[in-house]
Amino acid sequence: MAGLTTFANGLLRDIKAVKNGINMPWSIGAVEGHVNRIKSIKRQMYGRACFDLLRKKVILSQTGSSIKGSLHIFREGYKVA
Repeated sequence: MAGLTTFANGLLRDIKAVKNGINMPWSIGAVEGHVNRIKSIKRQMYGRACFDLLRKKVILSQTGSSIKGSLHIFREGYKVA
């Protein structure tokens, strides 16, 4: 019961934001989706490569391409493992 009380108090403290979230036509869902995708790619590549390769992989993931199918995009000598 204490957790529910804490949750309710949090909603009441920020009631203006809660009302705006319900009434406004805007949503940050798309942004949250992109952030989630980028973090997932970053976790997959942890310790494997530099920022440039991570950046290229993020860009390729936006187009729906795979790295192996899009090697023509890379000009800095990327090697497929």
